[in-house]
Amino acid sequence: MSDFELDRDVERFLIHLTVERGLATNTLAAYRRDLRRYVRFLRARGISQAGQVDDVAVRSFIASVSASTHGPDAAPYKATSVSRVLSAVRSFHRFMVSEGIAPDDPTSEVVRPRIPRPLPHPLSVEEVRRLIEASDRSTPTGLRDRAILELLYGSGVRVSELTGLDVDDLDLEGGFVRVVGKGGKEREVPIGRHAQHALSSYLTRARPGLAGQRTRGALFLNTRGGRLSRQACAKLLAAYASRAGIDRRASPHDLRHSFATHLLEGGADVRVVQELLGHASVATTQIYTLVTREHLREVYYAAHPRARGGTGKER
Repeated sequence: MSDFELDRDVERFLIHLTVERGLATNTLAAYRRDLRRYVRFLRARGISQAGQVDDVAVRSFIASVSASTHGPDAAPYKATSVSRVLSAVRSFHRFMVSEGIAPDDPTSEVVRPRIPRPLPHPLSVEEVRRLIEASDRSTPTGLRDRAILELLYGSGVRVSELTGLDVDDLDLEGGFVRVVGKGGKEREVPIGRHAQHALSSYLTRARPGLAGQRTRGALFLNTRGGRLSRQACAKLLAAYASRAGIDRRASPHDLRHSFATHLLEGGADVRVVQELLGHASVATTQIYTLVTREHLREVYYAAHPRARGGTGKER
């Protein structure tokens, strides 16, 4: 067998992910990066075929990832990153078994690292209002940014979904936007009056001035007429947060958190919020119910006279 057999198997698996499962480009890049690292690790130990891998080799690889560092600051890998690597390796070996290339899955007994589940930190309704009002509606980019902020908060879309929107995805009269989410799954999300008005103003008063020869159907454009990137969207939101006097981190995903949390606090059913967010499982959405419970607890302890600790003396 060729020493490059594992390389070919990995490429075959990546083609499967592209064609059969329709994974996003960024997800595929992460799989490719993690599995190439895995193959280098195995090759250094004289392993050239998927069928030669055992659970000891997988555990050793995961331990090496956990013990390594990355970036200019030599930061250790987080449990989430290690878990992602193991997920890629596990998916690869399961594919090898399903294709009859390997007799068994060496990852079946390997335990996933425990990942702490931090609660989202949504902006308050007042902070969201200040953030949106910080945009300057007298300029084309200000009108664009106002539409972006209103749409992020008004629909809860991911920043990648927002920057991937085309003009034809909007139904302003009906009050909906068609979104392509993870795995290429489409969903229609309602948008409210504020977002509709902001988008209408942007389309009529700003986008024509931003459009250029490079422009196709992209909804949100940069100053060169191309599609606005996720990074540019994150930067403009951070700038508006600073301008609005919000002294905490504010990202596009924080507006998604705020959208979900404020809906639940307003009485929305968790399964409706799940559909709006495009979550495959309601368990993912339920983390926001923990945030609202924490908010209720804070209000309760601040307001109820018998909730706070007293002197311990009863009369």
